[in-house]
Amino acid sequence: MLGVRIALLGEVSARDGARWVDLGPAKQRCVLAALAVDLDRAVTVDRLTERVWGAHPPHRARETLSSYVSRLRRLDLRLDRRAGGYALVAGEDDVDLHRFRRLCAQARTADDQRAATLLGEALGLWRGEPLAGLDGDWAALERDRLRQERLAVECDLTEVLLRLGRGEELVAELSTRAARHPLDERVAAQYMLALYRGGRAADALEHYRRLHTRLVAELGTDPGHVLRDLHGRILNGDPSLTGAPARTGVTPRQLPAAPAPFVGRHAELDRLDAALDGAGGTVVISAIAGSGGIGKTWLALHWAHRNAHRFPDGQLFVDLRGFSPDGTPISPGAVLRGFLDALGAEPDRIPVEPHARAALFRSMVADKRILVVLDNAADTAQVADLLPGTSAGTVLVTSRNRLTGLITGHSARHLPLDALADEEARALLADRLGADRVAAEPAAVAELVALCGGYPLALSIVAGQVAAGTPIADVVADLREFGLDALADGDPAASLPAVFSWSHRALTAEQAELFALLGAAPGPDLGLPAAAALAGLPQPRVRALLRELEQASLVTRDAAGRYRMHDLIRRFAADRAADHDRDAALRRLIDFYLRTGHAGNLLLHPYVTPIELDPPLPGVRVRPPADDAEALAWFDAEHAVLLAIVEAAVALGLDRDVWRFAWTLNNYHFRRGNRTDQFAVWEHALAAAERLDDPAARLLAHRSAGRANADVGRPEEAMRHLYLALELAERTNARADLAHTHHALTWSWLQRGDDGRALAHAESCLEIHRTIGNPAWVADALNAVGWCAARVGRHDHARRHCLEALALQRTHGDRDGEADTLDSLGFIAHETGDHESAVDHYSAAVALYRELENDSQAVSTMDRLAASLLALGRTDQARATWREAETRYRAHQRDEEAAEVRRRLDALDSAAEAPGSAG
Repeated sequence: MLGVRIALLGEVSARDGARWVDLGPAKQRCVLAALAVDLDRAVTVDRLTERVWGAHPPHRARETLSSYVSRLRRLDLRLDRRAGGYALVAGEDDVDLHRFRRLCAQARTADDQRAATLLGEALGLWRGEPLAGLDGDWAALERDRLRQERLAVECDLTEVLLRLGRGEELVAELSTRAARHPLDERVAAQYMLALYRGGRAADALEHYRRLHTRLVAELGTDPGHVLRDLHGRILNGDPSLTGAPARTGVTPRQLPAAPAPFVGRHAELDRLDAALDGAGGTVVISAIAGSGGIGKTWLALHWAHRNAHRFPDGQLFVDLRGFSPDGTPISPGAVLRGFLDALGAEPDRIPVEPHARAALFRSMVADKRILVVLDNAADTAQVADLLPGTSAGTVLVTSRNRLTGLITGHSARHLPLDALADEEARALLADRLGADRVAAEPAAVAELVALCGGYPLALSIVAGQVAAGTPIADVVADLREFGLDALADGDPAASLPAVFSWSHRALTAEQAELFALLGAAPGPDLGLPAAAALAGLPQPRVRALLRELEQASLVTRDAAGRYRMHDLIRRFAADRAADHDRDAALRRLIDFYLRTGHAGNLLLHPYVTPIELDPPLPGVRVRPPADDAEALAWFDAEHAVLLAIVEAAVALGLDRDVWRFAWTLNNYHFRRGNRTDQFAVWEHALAAAERLDDPAARLLAHRSAGRANADVGRPEEAMRHLYLALELAERTNARADLAHTHHALTWSWLQRGDDGRALAHAESCLEIHRTIGNPAWVADALNAVGWCAARVGRHDHARRHCLEALALQRTHGDRDGEADTLDSLGFIAHETGDHESAVDHYSAAVALYRELENDSQAVSTMDRLAASLLALGRTDQARATWREAETRYRAHQRDEEAAEVRRRLDALDSAAEAPGSAG
C-alpha cells in the first residue's frame, strides 16, 4: 500500500500519515484526480490532456503534463509510464473513491445488518462535494456522476434500514433528500414509508399528492406502479408496512466477472454513458455490433460493472448464443424463464406461453432501475420480448449483426465496434505481459499488433502464449510462418482463425484432445466432474489440463468454477473433434449426467420407483449429491446442459437414455414448476420409447406425457396418453404402474369436474397399492379416495380414509402427504358442519405447507380456511384470510380464483354496511 492516501470525495487532497501533502496548483491536482479515478489503469496522454484542459488544450500541454507528473512522483506517488500514457498504481484503500466502491460492492452480497454497517462506513468517507477545487468539463461531468453514485448508495442504505424495521428516525434525513430530489420516486417512496412508520400517515399521503401533481405538471406522467402501490397500502393501513423486519426481495446480480485487463474504448464508453444520462423518459437500449472476437462482450461487461451502482434493483445477464457452434440460439421463452427465476417469481406462477412470460417479466421490472445485458443476439426477434416496458430500465445488447429492427423499432442507440487502435493494442499487451517486456521488443510488438489486427481476443490468446516465456520475436516468426487466413468478411488484418490455428498447434496432444472434445460438448458450459467424464481421465489431470487451456485463453472459468469457450474458439475446437473419438466421449458425458441425475432424482423423491441403468462406462466417475438440497442445487446448475444432453442423446439415437433422462428430470421440473421443459423432454422420451421393444418404457412415457400435456393445458391429449398407459399396464400386468396411472387419472378427472369418475380411479389405485404394500403410496391413495368421496358427499367414508392416511404419513415422515391429508380433513369437517375442527385442520395444513415453501397449495387451503372462519362468525379473521388469499392467488396468476375471493369479500362488505348489521 502507498504511504500517501488520496481523497477525491471532497476537496482533492492527500495525506502521508498525519501530514497533509501539498499537491500543487489546481491543474496538477486535476492530473492526479484524472489518474486516480481510473486507478491502476493506463490513461492515454491525449485523454489525460482532455481531462485537464478540455477540448482545446494550450500549445505546450504535453510538456506541462510531463512536468506535473514529475512533480507528483516526487511526492512518493507511483505514476507508471505505460503504453501511450500513465497509470496511478496504488491499493484500493489508498484512494477514498475506490474504498467507497469496494465497501458498496461488499454490501451488495452481505446480510442486512452487515450491509448497513458497510454502507454507513462507505458514506462516511465523503467530506463534501467530490473533486472540490477542480474546474473544467471533465471535472464537472465526473462530479455529477459521483453525486448520482452517492445518492444511489444513500438510497441503498435507507432501503436496508427500512428492511431492518427503522422508520421514524429516518424522517429528518429523508425530508432533506426529498427536497433535493423532488421528482425521484425511490426517495419519495422511502420518505413516505418512514413518515408512515412514524405515525404520520397523513403527511405521507400529502407528500404523494404533491409529487403526483408535480409529475403531471412538469413531466406529463403519473407516478410509477411502485409508488402507487405504496400509496394504496398506506391508505388501506397495510399492517406489513409497520416496520417489522420483512423477508427481502430478490435482487439479481448476474453479471459475469469484469474483463481484466480492459484498455481503450473511451469513446464507446462515453457514448454508453451519454445514452444513459440523456434518456429523456424512454427505456435506454444500446446495441453494440461488431464481428466475433472484437470485444463486444468485454465492453458491455466493463461498462456494466462500472455503472452497476446506478442499477440498485439488479443486473440480469444472458448469453443468447445467437452465433454458437450448434447453431441453436436460446429461445426468448427460455431466457424469460431464467430471468423470472432470478427475479424471484414463484415457479408455479410462471406462464407457459412466451408472450405471457414476457408480460410477467415487464410487470416485475416495471419502474425498477435494472440493467439487462443481452449478449450475442442473433437478431431483433430474439431480443424484442426481453425488453422492459418502462423508462426505468436499461438494456445493453451485443450482436455480430447490426440490429436494424431494434434501432428503428425500439429507438436503440447503435454502437459499432471496430478493432483496437495500435496504441490500445500495445496497452493491452503491456497489461498482460508487463510494460518492460513490451518495451524490450518494439519491432516485434509492432508486427504482432499488425498481425492480430487489433482484435482483443486474438491479442489475449497470443499474450497467453508469450507469457509462458517465449520471446515475442519468436511468436511473431511463428505467426508469419503459419499465416493468417481471412475472416468471412474478407478482412485479412482480422484473421482470428489463423491465431486459433497457431494456438492449437502449440498444445500438447493431451491438451489438444480435451480442447477438441470441449468444443463438441453439448450445452453452454461444463463443470470439472463432467469435463473429466468427457475426457475419460481422472479429475486432477483434467483440472491441470483445463488450467493450461485457460492460461492459453482457449477456455474461461467463471466464479462458479464452470468452464466455457468463446463461440469462435468453440467452433474451431468442434471442427477438430472428428480427429478424436467424439462419439465415445459424448457417450461418457451422457452416462455421467444420467447417473448423477438418477441419484439426484431419488433424493428429491425417495418413494419413486428407481429405473435400471446399464453398468458405468469406463472413465466415468460419479459423486452423487449428498442430500436433496445438494441435488436441487446440482439440477439448477446443470439444467441447461441436461436439456442439451437430451438433444445429443436423441441425435446419437440413444433412445433408452433419452427416456431415462426424462425420468431423471421429472421431479426436478415438478418442483420448479417448469412445465414447458417437462413437456418437451417427455415428447422426446415418448418418441424414443415407441422405438424401443420395452413395454415398461412406453408405459411410463405415456403416463408422464399425459401429466405433462395436462400441465400445459392440453386435456384431450393428456387423457389419450393416460388411457394408453392404463391399457399397457393392464396388458402387461404391471401392478404398480397400473396404480400410478389410476392416480394420475384421478386428478385429471377432478380437473375436468367429474368427481364420480375421479373417485372410481382413486379406489382402483388404493386397491392395488394395498396389495403392493408401499406405505407412502397407500397413504397417497387413501387421501385421494378421501378427497373424492367428500366431493360426492360420502363424508364418513372420506374421513375414515383420510385418518388412516394421516397415521401412515406421520409414521413414515411424509410431510408433503401429511399437509395434503390435513387439508382434506378440513374440507370434510367443513362440509359436515364441524367448523371448529375444519379451522384446526386447515390451519395445521397451511403451517406445514409454509414450512415446505409450498405456497401454491397453501393459498388454496387458506381460501377454504376463510370459509370455515366465516361459518363460525369470525368475520374479521375470515376477511383478513381472504384478503391474503386474493393477494397470493394474483401473485400466482390464478385470476379466476382471485376474482371469486374478491366477490366473497365484496359480499362481506355489503353485509356489514346493510341496515341493522352488527358489523
